[in-house]
Amino acid sequence: MMSWLVAAAWSGPTAARPAAGSQALYRVTVFGGVLLLFDPFILGAASPLWVSPPALSWAMVALTAGGFGFCWWARFYLGRLWSSSVTRKEGHHVVDTGPYALVRHPIYTGILVAASATAVDRGTVTGLVGLGLITLGYWIKARLEESFLRAELGADAYDAYACRTGMLMPFL
Repeated sequence: MMSWLVAAAWSGPTAARPAAGSQALYRVTVFGGVLLLFDPFILGAASPLWVSPPALSWAMVALTAGGFGFCWWARFYLGRLWSSSVTRKEGHHVVDTGPYALVRHPIYTGILVAASATAVDRGTVTGLVGLGLITLGYWIKARLEESFLRAELGADAYDAYACRTGMLMPFL
């Protein structure tokens, strides 16, 4: 997490961003999901629905690491075009190679893979609801980002990319 914040230092200058307040819904949704995923005492639902055997727990640890690794690959690949919020950076263009050839939002995909593995390992109702909220939040953010970038970078270029690359999952 700390390395992600440090990496923000090499992000390029912002040229445009959506209207103020347009990002509040996805932020609140993701934040609520994270709280539910990691706090077993919310809503009194701390009891797991299942207990993961050690082999499954280790597999989920590996999947979580793989999800975060995918995030980092995408983050490094974007370089100065990266932002934690929806923006257009100076010199922005449609990135459609590397991890962006697999999915249009590989950072969100990696986070969702890691959150899914965590929810499976925890096996709680709150964890599963949290995963649902995190998924919804990143879907909302992806839709907002796509609409914004389509307007900023040109519908033809972005739509061609969207036609051949899945949003959060390959081919979907």
